[in-house]
Amino acid sequence: MTHSYRPAAADGTPGDGARGWKAWATAHALLPLRLFLGITFVYAGIDKLTDSAFLSASGPGSIGALMEGVRDSSAVPGLVDLALNDPEGFGYAIAFGELAVGIGTLAGLLARVAALGGALISLSLWLTVSWQSDPYYYGNDLVYLMAWLPLVLAGADRFSADAFLRARRRRTP
Repeated sequence: MTHSYRPAAADGTPGDGARGWKAWATAHALLPLRLFLGITFVYAGIDKLTDSAFLSASGPGSIGALMEGVRDSSAVPGLVDLALNDPEGFGYAIAFGELAVGIGTLAGLLARVAALGGALISLSLWLTVSWQSDPYYYGNDLVYLMAWLPLVLAGADRFSADAFLRARRRRTP
């Protein structure tokens, strides 16, 4: 791929630089999304792990209180009931899941698997916590679910451990 940035010709036709820029932008289009989702999920995981109120079974701001609050408005009350069997364990599972997904996404290591994990976390939160949002687009978990899908499909081709490992395998006889 060329990285020359020659301006357009006098007649207005794009020079090599314009085609190079478009190719570069296309190749890197998912990088901002990957950075945003990775940083957000790492932050969310750390935030949960460092919030003792969240990781308790009951009380204000706890995962238990949150699950009790959404039990009757959830699309999948059975999932909420499962979480209520062990709210602290569920809180830790979500927090460590978010952390693993975020780190995997930022590093680009098993990027499609990490993105699928992020999509599944977002799907479960949408079906439980933000299901009752009205209108539906007020619920941020649905937006996160949709944001993960391009990374599930495309993976991380740029600046990623996956790309490094692929290139290394190609060089190895």
